Parts: sequence; C-alpha cells; structure tokens
Amino acid sequence: MDEEHFNMQIRKFLKQVGVTSQREIETAVRAALDSGKLAQDGSVTARVTLSVPELGISHDIVSDLTLEPADPHDPPSYD
Repeated sequence: MDEEHFNMQIRKFLKQVGVTSQREIETAVRAALDSGKLAQDGSVTARVTLSVPELGISHDIVSDLTLEPADPHDPPSYD
C-alpha cells in the first residue's frame, strides 16, 4: 500500500465531507431562521455517520451546534 497516496485520498474525502456538510448546515439554518422554525439563539443537533461497508465500519459523530455563544464575551471555541 502506498501510504502517502492513501493518506491524500482520505484527506480529499474528508475535505469534501467538511465543505459540503458546512454548506448544507448553513443553508438549512438560514432557511429555518427565515421561516421562524429556529430562534436566533437556538441550537441544532448534527449527526454524521461514517460508513465504510467493505471494512465493517459504521461510526456516528454527534454534536450540538449553538447559534450564539453562552457568554458573548467568550472567544470562539474550536473543541
């Protein structure tokens, strides 16, 4: 196996997942805000399922995404 090639393939896949996911979430949140389904200070729960059937992998990643910080004076948190 060519480790470097495989690593680049994974990175390209993850970049595509990240960019596409962010775009879809942002679009849906804006629509929900515009329609009044979601409050300006609301939150949503995001779930991603990573699946690689050939390897028997199915892994869920879940996170609550808040639209406003709990304390507006706190710096952004990336963890």
